[in-house]
Amino acid sequence: MAKKSVKTLKVTLVRSAIHKLASHKACVRGLGIRRMHQTVEIMDSPENRGMIDKVSYLLKVEEA
Repeated sequence: MAKKSVKTLKVTLVRSAIHKLASHKACVRGLGIRRMHQTVEIMDSPENRGMIDKVSYLLKVEEA
């Protein structure tokens, strides 16, 4: 049986979330990012893509 390869994304916070909308801060926290220049690997899912799209001006996204 072949395993499904789960696509992941590397997401880095490159701009501060200070003085941003509370919903945008919540998206950054929901992605698992706690501080500036922290990189996290997340699954490529529609839910995560939606959060990334909402705060794309704060993030750098790469395919992992």
